[in-house]
Amino acid sequence: MTGSPKGRGIAGRPTNYGDPEFAAYLRRSFAKSQGYSDDALGRPIVGIAYTPSGFNNCHRHFPELLEAVKRGVLLAGALPVEFPTISLGEVFTSPTSLKFRNLMALDTEEMIRAQPMDAVVLMGGCDKTVPAQLMGAVSADIPAIQLVAGPMSTGRHRGERLGACTDCRRFWAKYRAGEIDAEEIGAVEGRLATTAGTCAVMGTASTMACLAETLGMSLPGCAAIPAVHADRLRMAEATGKRAVELIGTGLTPSKIVTPAAVRNALRMLLALSGSTNALLHLTAIARRAGIRIDLQEFNRLSEETPVLVDLKPVGPHYMEDLFHAGGIPAVLKELAPLLEREALTVSGRTMGELLDRPLADPVGRDVIRSRTEPVSPVGGLVTVFGSLAPGGAVVKRAAADPRLMEHEGRAVVFSSLADLAARIDDPALEVTADDVLVLQNAGPRSDSGMPEAGYLPIPKKLAQAGVKDMLRISDARMSGTAYGAIVLHVTPEAAVGGPLSLVRNGDRIRISVAARSLDLLVPPEELARRAAQAEAAADRRRRGYDWLYNSHVLQADEGADFDFCGKE
Repeated sequence: MTGSPKGRGIAGRPTNYGDPEFAAYLRRSFAKSQGYSDDALGRPIVGIAYTPSGFNNCHRHFPELLEAVKRGVLLAGALPVEFPTISLGEVFTSPTSLKFRNLMALDTEEMIRAQPMDAVVLMGGCDKTVPAQLMGAVSADIPAIQLVAGPMSTGRHRGERLGACTDCRRFWAKYRAGEIDAEEIGAVEGRLATTAGTCAVMGTASTMACLAETLGMSLPGCAAIPAVHADRLRMAEATGKRAVELIGTGLTPSKIVTPAAVRNALRMLLALSGSTNALLHLTAIARRAGIRIDLQEFNRLSEETPVLVDLKPVGPHYMEDLFHAGGIPAVLKELAPLLEREALTVSGRTMGELLDRPLADPVGRDVIRSRTEPVSPVGGLVTVFGSLAPGGAVVKRAAADPRLMEHEGRAVVFSSLADLAARIDDPALEVTADDVLVLQNAGPRSDSGMPEAGYLPIPKKLAQAGVKDMLRISDARMSGTAYGAIVLHVTPEAAVGGPLSLVRNGDRIRISVAARSLDLLVPPEELARRAAQAEAAADRRRRGYDWLYNSHVLQADEGADFDFCGKE
């Protein structure tokens, strides 16, 4: 095999029978039962972490994408071997896909470690799959490259473009408010998600795709190509080819996911006004590389980094528009003066070398703004601290009613998701538009596993009166497709006795995004009295992964990863 890449191939990571030569003989024998020739088995192996599922609509085009990856691997002289891991379809997973992100990360890491491969292609897309794969790949630390699913194309409804899921929330709010009827919401239901791929807006999946590219873990231009576009298949082929080229270079995730790369990714998150979930995921990925994200530094970056991308839920456009406007390479060009050029990328080039390359086409300025005419002069996300959130909380200020970013109001408290569901639409609920809706016991250690429940619905009687936004606070998460004056990831969470657990109906709460503060205006002695009287929650019997998760999951400011999964 003259000129072929070097790697251990089928001989890598031998099964332990106490006889290495027997192990190699037996492995070759069983591999030959699959029809492989000696020539094929003499080549380096590129593993392909493959995540299609009948419960993951975002990945339904993966069989075709897989063939393109394999083609690239074969063209470069190696043997492609796909292997399954669990897959996480956001809307098909109970109680929430985040609870199983760490399980998928463990699965990915251990299968990379256990099986004979010289490099790995990570095929993911739906919200938690990409962070899980990156977490696992950083920990396994063999040459790895991410290939994302790509976004859906938009649908149409009565002449209007639709894309899951910002538009699904908008129409659902109209339905709750009585502005549209059951027939129309049924029609919208069939028009929101009409192709393969991830949500068409700057939700968590799109944000994580953009951050993977900025981190340097996927090839330039990968993030925004629509799932159904031929360029997505060409990107898959190029990804397979590049995986082979990585073999023997020593360019592994630990060389790519560095403090400089993480700061670049944080800048991208802010410039996108991306999903709040991405801060949680990036924190977990960085922690696997021994890097801690400082939320105070995040605020400093937010003040320096303008919002440049005008996509839903902040603006009017969709991911397919970002692709045609120039994609992430064009956004990086605008951010260039703020980026750290020395960061390495999986392409083999530094960020600086990529920034110096000319763009193929003019930038679409209706979608990607210039630094001199940004969507906003400051980043889309910010963190707040105070007596209600000593460890911090996150706010997507770019998607909120600005008047509610400086607000004081009376707390209307829901003690759980069940309590919220039972009372939020009760006509007898005492609530006004100036009140603050508070949800407790929805964080990482709660039974709900930190779901995307932070987007509390506007009480029906207020929605029907025309109220569009209220200040809402919780230890839960929010979909990146959502919008509103919503405070999330309150740390410490209520389930571990954080101050959020001590809030009672009628308490006054004050937020000042300008001052980065979130305070419960209750005297300390009263809070101490409440804490002393608080009854410990009944610890239900747990087993299996539920026990593992509840026993070892960390708080939101540490990425809600497992305590035993940081870099040693």
